[in-house]
Amino acid sequence: MRFHFFLFIVHLLALGSGKAIFKNGVSQRTFQEIKEEIANYEDVAKAIINLAVYGKYQNRSYERLGLLVDAVGPRLSGSKNLEKAIQIMYQNLQQDGLENVHLEKVRIPHWERGEESAVMLVPRIHKMAILGLGSSIGTPPGGITAEVLVVTSFDELQRRASEARGKIIVYNQPYTGYGETVQYRVQGAVEAAKVGAVASLIRSIASFSIYRSTLREINLYRHRWNFSSEHCPHTGAQEYQDGVPKIPTACITVEDAEMMSRMASRGNKIVIHLEMGAQTYPDTDSFNTVAEITGSMYPEEVVLVSGHLDSWDVGQGALDDGGGAFISWEALSLVKDLGLRPKRTLRLVLWTAEEQGGIGASQYYELHKANVSKYSLVMEADSGTFLPTGLQFTGSDKARAIMKEVMNLLQPLNVTKVFRNGEGTDINFWIQAGVPGASLRDDLYKYFFFHHSHGDTMTVMDPKQMNVAAAVWAVVAYVVADMEEMLPRS
Repeated sequence: MRFHFFLFIVHLLALGSGKAIFKNGVSQRTFQEIKEEIANYEDVAKAIINLAVYGKYQNRSYERLGLLVDAVGPRLSGSKNLEKAIQIMYQNLQQDGLENVHLEKVRIPHWERGEESAVMLVPRIHKMAILGLGSSIGTPPGGITAEVLVVTSFDELQRRASEARGKIIVYNQPYTGYGETVQYRVQGAVEAAKVGAVASLIRSIASFSIYRSTLREINLYRHRWNFSSEHCPHTGAQEYQDGVPKIPTACITVEDAEMMSRMASRGNKIVIHLEMGAQTYPDTDSFNTVAEITGSMYPEEVVLVSGHLDSWDVGQGALDDGGGAFISWEALSLVKDLGLRPKRTLRLVLWTAEEQGGIGASQYYELHKANVSKYSLVMEADSGTFLPTGLQFTGSDKARAIMKEVMNLLQPLNVTKVFRNGEGTDINFWIQAGVPGASLRDDLYKYFFFHHSHGDTMTVMDPKQMNVAAAVWAVVAYVVADMEEMLPRS
């Protein structure tokens, strides 16, 4: 502790030698002066890294996360599990000694999937694994039995629209990347309903599936994750459209989608019986969970660090987004444990109902947008906590240059790259208003193995990789919050 206190005093002396000069609200400092200021944080960055990765608090974020997900499980919007998790986190943040711990009320959707099943009756009996998509309606009592039309794209659906009426549309779209392919999950039901279909089944939006992988891939990952031979579809949000009939919609496995595509290409008739008990209930109360380290000089200015506490109702929500939420908590804990107090306020927000479209974040923005000019940086970790490769960033060229210097402080971890596209569902509101934004960058290909599926459990989390992710998150958050000036905007 004496060593950490010494580093803190040295750091203060180094930064206290000068004061920012402004003219007409614009900084008059040269980039070289800013670069030298950031370089002065080298010892503090090393102290954060040592504490998180090698020292007393290594594995802490992993252990904290395990306690929550084992006690609560998945945390769907509107569920008792989510509200239990929020109350646990409220108590945890208070016990951790963080400041201004409070809950901000929001209204969120409440949807439940109920019992669901799909059985292929023709050309053979085959029980299919499915996961209904968020906000889907259920089937009528007794379910739906209908012939299948398999398509690989929306364009093909339009070309074959005359064949679609009264059928179940099966989308066997190829995976070309999450951002491009997720449109089939989000819009598949609407496009199917427009041509008269009675239901839609969408090939899971996933980069990996156990049965379609090569033997090499299976062997490569089996030692780390306990793959079973069970199919594992992926769920997620979908959107209905005003004026278009609502039809039941679910995701199926990659293997079943490809099998039916092969059958259809041979001219086989395919018939499926689908039952879904999904229901939507009135919106309910929930909370964003907030904690802070109050700034020493500019407490009204904010660096926001965040992840979302809700999840889908399958797996444990450990990866999406327990890991992101808990390294965000860990970032503040590490700063506090080193006795550091940045000039600006470090604010932790654990969002609610992100999976339904950033509902909690939207309401937070409406509540706080009058202070948009006081936010220096908004950060969201929602892409997994595998070994990070750098930081994704959205902001002005000047801000990007500054962030590159900040990331150079992470050379001991070899995590120094600054990528583009720092957007995230929960911080986009601020980015669109001109606030610089950052997201953690790691192995997205691996992330989508487990995303929104029964496979999202603590088993896929790696404590050593979480340590590195937490260190990166803490260094970036602290340095930006403690610099003499806020990040420049366009």
